[in-house]
This record gives sequence, structure tokens and C-alpha cells, in this order.
Amino acid sequence: MIVDLFAGPGGWSHALSLLGVRDVGLEWDEWACRTRAAAGQLTLRTDVARYPVRPFVGRTTGVIASPPCQAWSMAGKRLGLLDQPLVHQAVTDLAAGRDTREALLARCRDERSLLAAEPMRYLHALNPVGQPEWVVMEEVPDVLPLWKQYAAILRSWGFSVWAGILNAADFGVPQTRRRAILLASRTRPAVPPEPTHARVPEPPTLFGPGRARWVSMAEALGWGATDRPVPTLCAGGGPGGGPEPFPSGSRKTLADARDRGTWQHPPPAAGARRPRRSTRTGAPAGTSPGWAWALRTNSQTNATVRRADEPAGTLFFGHRANECIWVAEPATSEADEQGTAPETIRITAPEAGVLQTFPADYPWAGNKGQIFSQIGNAVPPRLAAHLLSPHLGRTLGPDDFSLAA
Repeated sequence: MIVDLFAGPGGWSHALSLLGVRDVGLEWDEWACRTRAAAGQLTLRTDVARYPVRPFVGRTTGVIASPPCQAWSMAGKRLGLLDQPLVHQAVTDLAAGRDTREALLARCRDERSLLAAEPMRYLHALNPVGQPEWVVMEEVPDVLPLWKQYAAILRSWGFSVWAGILNAADFGVPQTRRRAILLASRTRPAVPPEPTHARVPEPPTLFGPGRARWVSMAEALGWGATDRPVPTLCAGGGPGGGPEPFPSGSRKTLADARDRGTWQHPPPAAGARRPRRSTRTGAPAGTSPGWAWALRTNSQTNATVRRADEPAGTLFFGHRANECIWVAEPATSEADEQGTAPETIRITAPEAGVLQTFPADYPWAGNKGQIFSQIGNAVPPRLAAHLLSPHLGRTLGPDDFSLAA
């Protein structure tokens, strides 16, 4: 079996299902478990730190781990960085068969910090029987030193290992989400997947197929972004609702649209006072001439703001149910001089899910806050598919989850 520690709402599991494989997810959060059940994924609702490893010994091909990132993330207090020496000590002890977690946990400033050491407890128990065959782990960039410690231990056990930082946008995710990745294998060289996308597209050469341009938010959401974005609309339902968000051949350019060189919506209807969602596209509507929609990824002062014809910054959701908002940015000098932008509008859960490369109709469970928390914590399935496919003997093509072989 493939064991998915801290399985969340199913980013890894959804990628595996598209690759024709299933995993067993261990997850504690009630609403993430309900989402997984609705998506048809196998789940043990349990505390990863307390669950026994014995049931997996002799039966495990792969181990996946995405420990909770709240203790380390830029979105939180980052107490995990202060606890890092204790986490390193826990990994060292667990790799040697010594369980010192209780004593170390008592000294941690954030009780979640030590969860990043839990994968080693499973790996140590599986190693004597020559398992797992492969390991894939993911976390925020600040966890890379810990992954390098894991890498040194796994190499001493006979694994080939790679650890480093990857940008999800380089693999077709409409989001510049940087993550620390560990890849390890007993049977093949561990190397990162070849990027399929780049900020500036690269044509094919004798040495490779080239790379497509980063996927923009508008493109991912079906809002009609093209190489030279112009206002467009979709003839079907948008990502905010409807069973078929991106029907084939649905895009058409508005007859009276003017190409301003930036993605825009038509001006608001007479008397409109706030942004609204187009009933035809699901996209925010109501920007004034000279203004274009952009996404602000959180409520902090240093939040990333990206135009809709660009990938989003890293999506994360904190204490508020929804900190991710669409804002109007000046697209012309005239608009910039006016200094008055339309009001903001909150991103919808289906939109946020699509920007993480989940399907628009993914069966999220819970209230708005619970759903947004699941989305922000999940690994993007498209990135997960690129990381997992070599271990499963599958090759991904340039399109979303399109198998080339």
C-alpha cells in the first residue's frame, strides 16, 4: 500500500487517483476526513503521532508526508523555527530507535512543531524489512534543513535522495507556491521532475520539448486569458457553480472588446455599487474602464498581489474564514491618476480550489472557514502528480494530468 501521513483533504490522493493508484490516508481533522470520504478516498481518522506503525510493516510500497505547516509558515507565528533544534533531535532519536518525543514535546513552543519528525518513526519501523520503496515529502521552504537531515539518514539506509525547493508554477499550477520537497527511492535515482512551465515560455529544442508559459489565474479559472489577454466570456457555468465549469469550445471574444494589453472585465452596469459575479462566467464583474482584477493572497500588509493574467501568489488562509480577495488594480495611467478603485470581492472556495488544481466540483465538506483551511493546507494535486509519477512508472505530458505513456 501507499501510506499518506497527514493526508488532509486529498491533494496527494487525488493525484494518485488520476495516476490509477490509491493510497491510505491518515488524517485527524474531521472536515478533511469528510472531504476525503466524499471524494471516495480511503482514510483512517487518527492522530499520526499516536497511530501504531505495525499494521504497515511488510505491506508498504510508498510513504507520503506533508506535516502541518502552521508552526513554520509565514502565515503564522513561526514558532517551529525556534523549535527546530528539538525537531532535529527527535528525528535523530527516532532514526536510532529512541522515542524521546514526550520529553521534547514538553519543551516545544508550538506543539505542532514536532509533527515534522513523525515520518521518521514510520520510516524507521519499515526500514528493517526493506520498505518503503520510495518516499515523497512536502513542506514550506523553511523546513528544508530538516529534509536534508532526513536525506542524510535515508542515504545511510541505501536510498537515493534529493531535497530542495520547487516552485509549483513550474509544473502548471497557477500559483507561485514554493515548497521544500524530499524525494527518495531504493530502486531508481532520486531526481526532481523536469519543469513543464516557465515565467517566459521556451520553444522546443534538440535537447528538450521546451516549456509553456506559467498558467495564469484567468486561464485556470476559464476567464478567457490568452497570450495577449482580451476581455472574454464563457458560454457555460463558471467555477463558482455549475457542473461543467470549462466546457470545450465555450470561449468567445466580446464583439465590442478592445485589446488594452491586459485582462479586464467590462465596465459595471449603471448604478452598480460593488463588485458582483458574472452570471455567465462566474468571474468578478464590475471593474471600471482602465482597471483590471488582481488577487490579494492574504490580509497582511506584505501580501502578494497578482493580476488575473498572472499566477497567484501562495494561497493561505488564517484566522479569518477567507483572507483571499479580488481587488481592482489600475491598468492604465489614467486609472492610476484617478486613485479610486472599485470595492473588493472575496474569492470563492471553488476558485481557490481550482487555483490549487483541484477540480471545480471537488466535494469540499464543512463551513466556509473549514473549507478554506483545507484548501490552503493542501498540496496542489498537479504538483503532487509530477512528484509521484516517476515512482509509479508513469510519465506526465505537458497538459494537466494528461498521461503521455
